[in-house]
Amino acid sequence: MEKETDCFKCRHLYITWEKDFPYGCKKMGFKSKQISSIVVQQASGEKCLYFEEKEKR
Repeated sequence: MEKETDCFKCRHLYITWEKDFPYGCKKMGFKSKQISSIVVQQASGEKCLYFEEKEKR
């Protein structure tokens, strides 16, 4: 079984601080109520192809 994409480890995820749309994806240019990878999976049937792991600090 393939691992789910962990948006919290992706460099493109950001928190919008908007009550109705708290999560955003900089790469795909959208905000949503759900984590971006879930929205992408539901819309396309595939895992997110833009996932890029954050650099270690």
